[in-house]
Amino acid sequence: MQSITNGHSGKRIWVIIIALILVVGLIVAGYWFVIKPAVSHNTVDKKVTVVKPKPQPTIISSNVLFTGNTYWGRYINDWSMASPLKYAYPFSRLNEFNRDQYNAWISGLECPTVAGVNMTSAQEDDTLSFNCSPSYLPEAAKWFTAFTLANNHTDNQGIDGFTETKQQLEKAGIQYFGHYDPRSIDDICEVIGLPVTVTSDDESITSGNLPVALCGYHAVFRIPTPESVAVMQKYSKYMPVIAMPHMGAEYKPAADQLKVDFYHSLIDSGADMVLGDHPHWIQNSESYKGHLIVYSMGNFIFDQQDSIEVSRSAAINVVMKTGDNKTDLLKKWLKLGDSCIAFKDDCLAQAEAQGLTKLNINYQFGVVGTNDAGKIVKPATIDQQNSILQRLDWSSTIKNLLPPYSSL
Repeated sequence: MQSITNGHSGKRIWVIIIALILVVGLIVAGYWFVIKPAVSHNTVDKKVTVVKPKPQPTIISSNVLFTGNTYWGRYINDWSMASPLKYAYPFSRLNEFNRDQYNAWISGLECPTVAGVNMTSAQEDDTLSFNCSPSYLPEAAKWFTAFTLANNHTDNQGIDGFTETKQQLEKAGIQYFGHYDPRSIDDICEVIGLPVTVTSDDESITSGNLPVALCGYHAVFRIPTPESVAVMQKYSKYMPVIAMPHMGAEYKPAADQLKVDFYHSLIDSGADMVLGDHPHWIQNSESYKGHLIVYSMGNFIFDQQDSIEVSRSAAINVVMKTGDNKTDLLKKWLKLGDSCIAFKDDCLAQAEAQGLTKLNINYQFGVVGTNDAGKIVKPATIDQQNSILQRLDWSSTIKNLLPPYSSL
C-alpha cells in the first residue's frame, strides 16, 4: 500500500512540476509577446510626442541702406535702351554694394512711373517734366524696399499719374510713402514693414518685419506747416520714426538756415534721424540733440554727369538692433509687422489698441560712398569716399551723437 501511495504522490508531484513549468512558460511568453511590446510601444509613443519649446525671439536687427535721388528717365533711359541689358542696365553694378548684406534699401524716387508716356530726353530737359517707365520696376524691385514720393517731380504726370505710380509700385512689391503736396497731411507718414533679422534663444536665425514709420516731407516750394511736422509725434510714441525731407537750394555744399531750422524741427517732433535730398550735391551733416541729420545725400542713380559733385552721393548705412526687451513684446511687434507691408494699413491703430510699448533700439550709422560717373552707379573709390566724408564733416558729427545713436 505504501508503494502505491508513493507512486500516486510521485505522479502528483510531476503534474505539479509540469503545471508550474507551463505557468512559468506562459508568463515568460506573455512578457515577451504582450507586455514588453506594449511597454516598448508606449515608450516610443512618449518619445514621439515630446514637444520641444518653440524658439523665442531675443534680438531683432536690421541693416538698412538709405540712398539719395534715384531716377531712370531721360538720358538714363537712352543709355539703357542702347545697352544689351536694357531695363537692367541702371542697376547692373549694384551687386558691388553687396546687397545681400542688407535687409532693406530705401531711396527717393524723383519721378512718376507711368506707362505709355513717350517723351524724348530733350523734351524732358526743356520742360523738366519727368517720367520713369514702369518697365524698369521689376529690376528695381530686386534692390529697393521702399521709395519716398515726397518731391517736386512725382506730380509731373498729374494727379492720375501719381495714382498710377503708387499702383505700379504696389504691383512691383515696392513699399512707398510721402506725397508731392505737403498739405496732404495724411500721406506724410506711412508705417512700413521693415525687413529684419530675428535671433532666437536657440541661436536660430529667421526673417521678419518690424513696423517703422517713414515720413516724407516735400518742402521745395513751401515749408510744411507745424501741424504736418507734428504728425510724427503719434508714431514716435510707439515705433522708430525716420524723416526723409526733400528741400533746399540746389547745387550748394551746405544747408542754409531755413533748411537747418526745419530739419531741427523734425527731430524736435519725434524723428530719430533726418536723411535729406534734393540739392543733387552732398551737403553737410550734424548731430542735433544727439540725433543724426544729413542735409543732402546727393544723387544715387541720376543722369547728371557733368561734374564730380552731381555724380557722387553719400548713402547712409543704418544698423538698428533691439536692446533689453521682453520676448513677449518682441513677438507682438513682429506679428504686427507682417501686416504693415500694405499701403494705408492700420498698424499704428493696432499698436495703440494692443497697448504695445516702444522697443529699446540702438542705432549705428556709417557712410557708403557712391559714384555714378560714366553712366552707371558703383561704389566710390577710396579717395572719393574720403572726400565724401569730408563734405559731410562726418568725424565731427559722429563724435557728438548721443545714446542710443552711435557710429558703426
